[in-house]
Amino acid sequence: MYLSKFTDYSFRILMYLGNHPDNLSTVDELSSILGLSTHHIKKIVYKLSKNNYISSSKGRNGGIKLGMEPKDINLGKLLEITEDNLNILECFSLENNTCSINNSCKLKPIINDALNSFKLTLSEYTLEDIL
Repeated sequence: MYLSKFTDYSFRILMYLGNHPDNLSTVDELSSILGLSTHHIKKIVYKLSKNNYISSSKGRNGGIKLGMEPKDINLGKLLEITEDNLNILECFSLENNTCSINNSCKLKPIINDALNSFKLTLSEYTLEDIL
């Protein structure tokens, strides 16, 4: 199972901002420091900003910083917001499921339990825990 780059980069950006709480960072700075494209960072900043994880200000003295305390940023919740598709098997998708044994499959509930355990474990931690 792979998390999307969007989720991975979201975690990286929040960790960087959390480790530099007194600084306003720019997209260009984050791009250089984290080795990520500015295009990806802009999309992530927009989504994280819409969900109040970061705050941004425009202008000459503008930048971005955490929008909430690290202890209030739950990693499981962040995963839900940033990961568009956690259908790790075809049969998890209502639209794309072509599995002919779907109704009698005993693997699907096991994989589903494992995925739920993964999400539950992430939900036990906050950004503060990984800073």
